[in-house]
Amino acid sequence: MTGHGAEDQAAEQAIALAHRLMDAAREGNGATLRKYLDAGVPATLTNAAGDSLLMLAAYNGHASVVEDLLARGADANTANDRGQTPLAGAVFKGYSDVTRVLVDAGADPDAGTPSARDAATMFGRSELLELFSR
Repeated sequence: MTGHGAEDQAAEQAIALAHRLMDAAREGNGATLRKYLDAGVPATLTNAAGDSLLMLAAYNGHASVVEDLLARGADANTANDRGQTPLAGAVFKGYSDVTRVLVDAGADPDAGTPSARDAATMFGRSELLELFSR
């Protein structure tokens, strides 16, 4: 026996864990994320589409999870494979609290496609456009 079975099982377990962590970010389950981040999982973890934990938390309106991920080294400007940034996702969904956290962390409103500024303009979110001007 060559041991590939154990390697395959370990790989499957790692993929399953990554899926659980992505779901935790999507659902705003900060306790689960903290447990694994404290154990060494990188705050910059991404899925196959390039969506980071930060992107999923921001897009789903979880400001406290966004704050925690940023404090642990997540990059506010990391775009996914489609060129979308966490800030643009938060603006698209209209989450002003998440938008504020990302802007305060240095997120660029002109990064990505469409940019957060473009999304705010397109959807008439003037209160979010004001955040970009401060």
